[in-house]
Amino acid sequence: MIDPFGRKVSYLRVSVTDRCDFRCVYCMGEDMTFLPKAELLSLEELERVCAAFIRLGVRKIRLTGGEPLVRRDVMDLIRSLGRRLGEGLEELTLTTNGSQLAQHASGLAAAGVKRINVSLDTLDPDKFAALTRRGSLAQVLTGIDAAAAAGLHIKINMVALRGRNDDEFDAMLAWCGARGFDLCLIETMPMGEVEYRAVTHLPLAEVRAGLARRWTLLPSTYATGGPARYVQVAETGQRLGFITPLSHNFCEACNRVRMTCTGRLYMCLGQEDAADLRAPLRAGGDDAALEAAILAAIARKPKGHDFVITRTATARHMSVTGG
Repeated sequence: MIDPFGRKVSYLRVSVTDRCDFRCVYCMGEDMTFLPKAELLSLEELERVCAAFIRLGVRKIRLTGGEPLVRRDVMDLIRSLGRRLGEGLEELTLTTNGSQLAQHASGLAAAGVKRINVSLDTLDPDKFAALTRRGSLAQVLTGIDAAAAAGLHIKINMVALRGRNDDEFDAMLAWCGARGFDLCLIETMPMGEVEYRAVTHLPLAEVRAGLARRWTLLPSTYATGGPARYVQVAETGQRLGFITPLSHNFCEACNRVRMTCTGRLYMCLGQEDAADLRAPLRAGGDDAALEAAILAAIARKPKGHDFVITRTATARHMSVTGG
């Protein structure tokens, strides 16, 4: 699948649920209204659309949410997709808040998942409770330990928040380095009506400059095809990534599309244009109409987003589109 700008689309991010057991201040409102079950794609429908994307050239699938592991029987989907590894699909990954990892880490590894991203914005229990509004840091750390014991490669995603966790970057970098984890710092994204975005936004160029005064950040050619730009931390041997949707646009090499748990395919995280894949999924018949809808959507993938921190680029919460 080639978009209008010559970029090969080989990466699909699939939200399996809009629900989450946390209410992170930069991601969701405290009182969320979640989608009714009838609007969500079934696990069988999710597998069917993933299979269509694999036939069309997608080689990497990441399952997201909300929190993907709170969806009932989601491991059935993960095992089904895992059986496609080596048959078109090259990598199956997951982004999680870590709350359910203690229960599912070994099952993820057995299904063929090799690496996961864990969202973790602070190592302070009180800050964690405030940022997530209801999460337990101890529970997440136990889950991370279980994932490491299961042999999963772990990358920690940390959203940089001015005045909330901007005194913890060194501690998080050291903590990750001691455990063999890569760390990725992320700027806040202007999506949904969430708390104090313009106030807490922290350009990562500022963060990187501060870290470079205390750590040896070496150039790195490592790339995952994603938006992060990486350096190597000489003191730990681990990688440090920066995702900068506002201060440095990452669109020029975009190889991905995102599908919501309702079957809406967004060709760009920061644009409203979307294709309805649920209709052809539920129309009956073979997958020809589904594949045609996917190809038509790729043909109108935009060149890039236009995120601006002082306004809402889209009313969609990140949990709806898929993190």
